[in-house]
Amino acid sequence: MNTALRIAIDEAFYQARKALKEQTPTEAFSWLERAHILNQRMPILHAQSHWLMLRAGWQLRDFREVLSQVPRIIAALLFSKIWVPLGNSGRARVSAFAPMPISPELQRLLQGETR
Repeated sequence: MNTALRIAIDEAFYQARKALKEQTPTEAFSWLERAHILNQRMPILHAQSHWLMLRAGWQLRDFREVLSQVPRIIAALLFSKIWVPLGNSGRARVSAFAPMPISPELQRLLQGETR
């Protein structure tokens, strides 16, 4: 993993955990969606994204989100190296199989560019 990508993932997780600690789960989701897109092909980090989304869903009392994250955690651990829908935000409101557009900034990070 290139340094810029690692820094971006670490920052997203840091900000998400901070938001969860501050009981601002909506803010946490913004950071977790970013982390999810960046780490989809890394099983442990991918599963971590879904675990933290489950926690954010719990804080919101959004039980659809909570229940949706359980199979996604398992799938992240089992299938991340095989296939992922690129750009997918990882949230319950989006099909787990739907690819989504990736912002130019995140595309650069995923491609190893540091602009």
